[in-house]
Amino acid sequence: MKEKIHPTYYPETLVVCACGNTWTTGSTVKEIHTDVCSNCHPFFTGEQRIVDTEGQVDRFYKKLQARQDYVDEIEAREAAKVSPERPIAELELGTRATDSLARADITKVGQVLEMLETGEASLLAVEGFGRKSLADLKKRLRQFGYQLPEAAQEIQV
Repeated sequence: MKEKIHPTYYPETLVVCACGNTWTTGSTVKEIHTDVCSNCHPFFTGEQRIVDTEGQVDRFYKKLQARQDYVDEIEAREAAKVSPERPIAELELGTRATDSLARADITKVGQVLEMLETGEASLLAVEGFGRKSLADLKKRLRQFGYQLPEAAQEIQV
């Protein structure tokens, strides 16, 4: 064996755990600090806890939460697309049709859908709102993803 190439060996090295447990062993270091020992490790204690020394569990939960936030945002966006509270002006029907509905105090898509449930005649009774406007309205509602009531599926003559 070569001389002066080996580290110093300490037969009475003190090992200190984060839980407070201490013991001695032999090592090339004078004192050792550890995070987990046989007194506090979940395998030996039977306690259900996660040993996370590098923050991996926290990073995983952050990623999981970010994904859930993203999914919730997409669902909220999809729900807003077919919201009955959407203004009629967003359907871009044209000024004449939009103004005639506004004069009849119909400003939300939900109000139009309620009127369509009773039949097309209720919307055609609005002054200045004719068959072409009705056809355009139904077309735009379908494009935005709204389900038309059964009574309004086909234009009746």
